Amino acid sequence: MNATEPYESAKTLDTFIGDVASLVGSIDDEHEITKRVAALLSALLAGGYRLPPEVTRPSDEHHVTYPLHIAPDDSWSLASVVWNIGQRTPVHGHETWGVAGIYAGAERELRYLKPASSEPCTALTPAGEQVWARGQVTVCCTTDDDVHAVTAVGDEPTVGIHVYGGNIGTLNRRLYDPATGAVRWFVSGWDSPAVD
Repeated sequence: MNATEPYESAKTLDTFIGDVASLVGSIDDEHEITKRVAALLSALLAGGYRLPPEVTRPSDEHHVTYPLHIAPDDSWSLASVVWNIGQRTPVHGHETWGVAGIYAGAERELRYLKPASSEPCTALTPAGEQVWARGQVTVCCTTDDDVHAVTAVGDEPTVGIHVYGGNIGTLNRRLYDPATGAVRWFVSGWDSPAVD
């Protein structure tokens, strides 16, 4: 498939998963992978793909991450990430590459320069702010540039379709205190969709 053509709705997710698996299995450069995955994700969103309702439901307590596909070898994963109105993430890293597309709502992303591991703890340096709206896709992280925080903005929950270079629910990742640069490690885990 040409990555600039929208996916046809009937076979979208299976086709998308096959296309991403092919890229991950054949390309080693994470910058090239993220560029190509971003094009595929843009086509998926442009094609009108509809997520099942159970993986678009927010939680009142915190943002949720629903697994849509985890590669058998954990080389990549696909998730629906949902924030209720006004919810935000702490400042965090991913320890891998990632691409995010906005399926519904909008999010404000605050980026920070990734500190070198040899640097003493100091306040993080802001690196820009962007609001991403429905249908837009961003390379949210590569291993050399992956520190940010995200807030749901607007008057509806924000739903993102995210592709990561690893099983994001099991990766050991960093949380940052932006004022001091102090790091705490965490594993996010996966959330289970509620079934009616």
